[in-house]
Amino acid sequence: QLQLVESGGGLVQPGGSLRLSCAASGSTLDYYAIGWFRQAPGKEREGVSCISRFGRVTDYLDSVKGRFTTSRDIAKNTVYLQMTSLKPEDTGVYYCAASPPWSGCNDSMNYWGEGTLVTVSS
Repeated sequence: QLQLVESGGGLVQPGGSLRLSCAASGSTLDYYAIGWFRQAPGKEREGVSCISRFGRVTDYLDSVKGRFTTSRDIAKNTVYLQMTSLKPEDTGVYYCAASPPWSGCNDSMNYWGEGTLVTVSS
């Protein structure tokens, strides 16, 4: 059973950077498509990024393109979300999720972490 744990959230000023980590146990992450999602207070959860099996393809929410980058570290069985030029509207709980490679990234992914809070505020 794949288990995911996010870390790296916190309070950051506008324009700052954070790197979120999604560490896996129970299986190798490299088999799965990995999505990052976020949920702001009072809003629905939205997909932020998706990285395919082996990291060949990545996709991003339009509002984070050019600012966020997702990557894999196979040796550490971890996926990262590097966030730069953060804005107050990036505030929310960030989740990573995994599904078999043919499923892609969507709101019904098979495995989810508990989330990590990112607050962008001065």
